[in-house]
Amino acid sequence: MEKRIGAALILVENRESASRLNQILSAHADIIIARQGIPLQQRGISVISLVLEGTTDEIGALTGPIGKLSGVQVKTLMLKGV
Repeated sequence: MEKRIGAALILVENRESASRLNQILSAHADIIIARQGIPLQQRGISVISLVLEGTTDEIGALTGPIGKLSGVQVKTLMLKGV
């Protein structure tokens, strides 16, 4: 399957889900090229941006479980492989 470059934006509203979120990210570290976390303390949320390289299935295996976490939203963008 063709590898793609992708990006994921994760909005964390429930800090209790952060531990599980980090477990998921660690389990898929092989497809994460870059990660940036931005705490927005005044709003009580955090934003995490990821740059990814993997197949559609690999990226879905990462973002699917994240989307099921309580108080966490994720949006993904994928481009054709390079």
